[in-house]
Amino acid sequence: MGTGGGNTASSDRVVGSIVDMAGVSRAKVFPRSRLSAFAEAGAGASSSWSVFCVDDHLAFTPSFSVTGDLRLRIDPDEVRDLGNGTYWAPANLCEQDGTPSQSCTRGALRRVTTRLAESGLSARTGHEIEFTLFDAASTEEWSAYGLNAVLAQEEFFERLLAAASSAELPIEQVHAEAGLNQFEVSLAPADPVEAADNAVLARALISRVARVQGLRASFSPMPVAGGAGNGAHQHVSFTERGLPILSGGPGPHGLTLAGGAAVAGILRALPEFTAVLAGSVLSHLRLRPGMWSGVFRCWGLENREAAVRLCADTAGNPHGANLEIKPIDPSANPYLSSAAILGAAHDGITGGLTLPDEVSVDPADLSGTHAVDLLPTLSSDMLGAFESSALARDLFGPLIMEALVAVRGYEHAEYRAKPVDEVAQRFRYAWTS
Repeated sequence: MGTGGGNTASSDRVVGSIVDMAGVSRAKVFPRSRLSAFAEAGAGASSSWSVFCVDDHLAFTPSFSVTGDLRLRIDPDEVRDLGNGTYWAPANLCEQDGTPSQSCTRGALRRVTTRLAESGLSARTGHEIEFTLFDAASTEEWSAYGLNAVLAQEEFFERLLAAASSAELPIEQVHAEAGLNQFEVSLAPADPVEAADNAVLARALISRVARVQGLRASFSPMPVAGGAGNGAHQHVSFTERGLPILSGGPGPHGLTLAGGAAVAGILRALPEFTAVLAGSVLSHLRLRPGMWSGVFRCWGLENREAAVRLCADTAGNPHGANLEIKPIDPSANPYLSSAAILGAAHDGITGGLTLPDEVSVDPADLSGTHAVDLLPTLSSDMLGAFESSALARDLFGPLIMEALVAVRGYEHAEYRAKPVDEVAQRFRYAWTS
């Protein structure tokens, strides 16, 4: 990372971006010659940036209004080269005196990772980026997960992999997905803050390469009404004092007691965090049975309908055992979604929660006393569970809670009752960088 050596062209520029409560990346741009100013003084941003909605409406609250100012500050060591004179870095929201703002979502994730470290725990997170290309290959050439689908866009992926290499973005694999013109990029696991930065960077590179190819990349949870939804699954693994807790234990599939408690903590907290993980006005269209979106609040080994899919430690899993959290979609702020998952797992471990019974079949086939709860998808249920969550308030703090409730509350009141086709088209590119 870093800007490297060599001459700086007068037109070179550095983009510093944050992700707001609506999951949209917002940015400021400095000439690269003023990199030190971007790092030391920062770029001004109204405190109201925290309450931008997906349609750019400002959902003002008592704490976020027309008064007050923050700074976007970057770390020069985190600058990535996007090519053609454009550089990018994740920004932190800071107060005017340089101290971290409590409304900074990147800071919230950093606080959660610190909390884990204080308990002797560490985590690694890997993000999956699903997106849909428009004005892409003919529908006649499409096969779900097909070789033809990938080869039809081989120039796009050639450019994307080259750009990722220049930007030091660790892409592990790409493939065509189930939906028409839908693809997925999987990123290597990393420290949770770095991993979330990589997810933001990946979307920027995908968006940028698509434009060069005359395409548009959509990261909407539901780009086309009735189509395949885009997910943003996260894989997470844990170690306790250097030893993995999701393998090598006496529990099912090698889970340790701490690993089982982590799964239990995540499952217990999921209803409280659905507004964070999949809270947009389009998310409920994806969060349904049969969509492999993890709407069922259960866990299972390689169960793709379960909210928590256990990937066991096998020869086919080079990174070791991990949990895939499936309900997350691209409208989620990746810093907050990661903080929610890690914080819930930590809460389960410190509370010594008991691992629930595994669901080893399609949860939709279970009924009666064996039926599995669904995650909330009604606006009132999602926002009510989030607002009343003591864990969410503990992890995020009152400012982030206030901003997220205001943003999601406005969006649902304004758009949830509108025709699905209209809303899907209106926000098809809302999360494109």
